[in-house]
Amino acid sequence: MTAAATPAAKSGLIRSSLLLSGLTLISRFMGLARDLVLTARLGASATIAADAYYTALAFPNLFRRIFAEGAFSSAFIPSYTKTLTGEGQAEADRIASDALATLAAATIAITLAAQLAMPWLMYVINPGYASDPAKFKLAIVLTQISMPYLPCMAIGALLSGVLNAHRRFIITGIFPTILNLVMLIAVIPQDDPILAAYAASIAIPIAGVFQAALLWWGARKCGAHIRVRWPSLTPEIKALIALAVPGAIAASAVQINIFISGILASQVAGGRAWTEVAARLYQLPLGLIGVAVSVALLPRLSSAIQAKDHDDAQAATDQAVIFSLALTAPAAAALIAMPFFLIDGLFTRGVFTAEDARQTGWILLNYGWGVPAFVLARVLQPAFFARSDTKAPMRFGLISVAVNIVLGLALFQVVGVKGIAAATSAAAWINVVQMVLLLAKRGDYSPTKAAWSRIGRIVAASTVFGALLAFASHERAWLEAPLRGFHLIGLGAKEIAVLGVAAVGVAVYGLLLLAFRGITPSEIKTALRRRPGDAVVSADL
Repeated sequence: MTAAATPAAKSGLIRSSLLLSGLTLISRFMGLARDLVLTARLGASATIAADAYYTALAFPNLFRRIFAEGAFSSAFIPSYTKTLTGEGQAEADRIASDALATLAAATIAITLAAQLAMPWLMYVINPGYASDPAKFKLAIVLTQISMPYLPCMAIGALLSGVLNAHRRFIITGIFPTILNLVMLIAVIPQDDPILAAYAASIAIPIAGVFQAALLWWGARKCGAHIRVRWPSLTPEIKALIALAVPGAIAASAVQINIFISGILASQVAGGRAWTEVAARLYQLPLGLIGVAVSVALLPRLSSAIQAKDHDDAQAATDQAVIFSLALTAPAAAALIAMPFFLIDGLFTRGVFTAEDARQTGWILLNYGWGVPAFVLARVLQPAFFARSDTKAPMRFGLISVAVNIVLGLALFQVVGVKGIAAATSAAAWINVVQMVLLLAKRGDYSPTKAAWSRIGRIVAASTVFGALLAFASHERAWLEAPLRGFHLIGLGAKEIAVLGVAAVGVAVYGLLLLAFRGITPSEIKTALRRRPGDAVVSADL
């Protein structure tokens, strides 16, 4: 085994992933605080503000995820890493500067076009709003306000890629907290739902400017000197675009499916808000684990493949799959076992009603069984991208989108909005199965027997964990009874009960995972121990 596959490198992957996940967890807690304030101010089915605001957030976010988590995860990082390693920092800076200019010009053009065309685009984005002129108009204005977030985050995506290629992960993990902080500052003083929706929408592009500025500073701090220049389609940029376009489509298949789900949900009053609130919980594992692991995995895989070290590439991918499932499977079990408990305990207050919580709970349950697929798709895609293959994942992603549309339309007619969620989960699993089969057929990757054994133990531990959570949800009244009348920093009985179950659940799952030997104490120690040769995770940024 070559030096690329040293224990230090192996433990470095998990450590980098854990660092990103930990920083993302901080951001998600702030995001939860933001969402608790927003749902209380905006409601769901009782006002027009919530559906209009979530449209304003979803549309630029769709493009953000395509650029930030798609194109530049799939194309820019391997290209930049190869140039940085082979030709040095100056040449890498030149390519990054050309890419930044091209990306900024493209996203500014998309933003302006979308803003001008929004009165007509809204008929496509949310056709269900057309029957309510006030909601339709509000959604148009709020989306026009929020669209400048797109170029800010596309620029941020490139700068994040630069930081990741230098193994600097802290700023990449921290910068999302800026959005949550700015939105909280904007929304907390508002009492009227419409004014709160305006305040939240205005906060989105303001936060985007601050986020891009922080990432620019971080890139300069790590030694990258990216310059502002006019866009130029150099041969390198043309090659990058050729890789990035299919890669963006592939990596954003889940997000496109979610966006399509939102279009269908707009047919029901409160449907868009229900799906967005559910998204806050089921996308938590995707952000904490899937994105973190894929960001840490891609540079290592790219290096291993360039060095023709198949053993290290196999070990890294096995490790990423096992680690992601060890954290994702229990999350899926929780969403399936106690969806209404979670939604009602966290979000039912103000103008967000118990009926809203019930509808959202059903949606969350049906997204829950798709969560492992959402995360595995993110973890498996680097196995293609590191080999400069973005077309196969794109093809699988398009098939997934087609399945989601057909199945979503059919199930929506039968069971309503929860059928849309079920279709999205089914499409995600189809996407993952296609990737697994092709990787195995090519001989690029197939889990080893040891990995399959570990996966089985993780699933067993998660199943027992889910059963315990289902029991806790069933006995919710008994858990809340001793807490009636008790308040802690604004939290009442139902909030304390659900947070208490979640906290105890984390400890119980950890014990179950060790008991089933899904992960061993020695592996935890190895992952947390820093060794010479580990990837630098800059603490000075």
